[in-house]
Amino acid sequence: MDYHQIIDKYYPAGSRLRDIYLSHCTSLAREALEINSRCSLGLDPEKVTAAAMLHDIGIFATDAPAIECFGSEPYIRHGIIGRDLLLAEGVEREIAEVAARHTGSGLTAQEIIDANMPLPPEDLCPQTLLQRLICYADKFYSKSGDMKRKPFEKVRASMARFGEGSLARFDRLHREFNF
Repeated sequence: MDYHQIIDKYYPAGSRLRDIYLSHCTSLAREALEINSRCSLGLDPEKVTAAAMLHDIGIFATDAPAIECFGSEPYIRHGIIGRDLLLAEGVEREIAEVAARHTGSGLTAQEIIDANMPLPPEDLCPQTLLQRLICYADKFYSKSGDMKRKPFEKVRASMARFGEGSLARFDRLHREFNF
């Protein structure tokens, strides 16, 4: 799979959105590769890179003008949009599921129902090692502001705003990848 071709198809060269997208995904890929190495996870570095570079592929379809996205879908849907797009492009399911399962520290079906989110009522928590790694590394990089790595305390505070379940899942990811 050539993730470059997929990115090129949805993020045109010379666009501000492409610059934002590539900056975010490249930072995330570096972080994920460093964790993979430091923690001796044994994941294929090419697969880690592809998953990191494609995890946010669906953002272009959302309404998020602050990051140059002028689509019609709510931003919360970018993960499932990305999953569907990647599957249609022939990307293997595990990488496509990274897109669907990286939002926050994952979302449970009950959280989706309770918050009346515009998402299917399914478990969207990261399950595989690759999914958990990308979900965790993603929390340290924003697509807005200075786009530099966020301090752990800031990330944890952000997760806490979404409830105890979100924070507990993030804390588990932190224990898994930050020993």
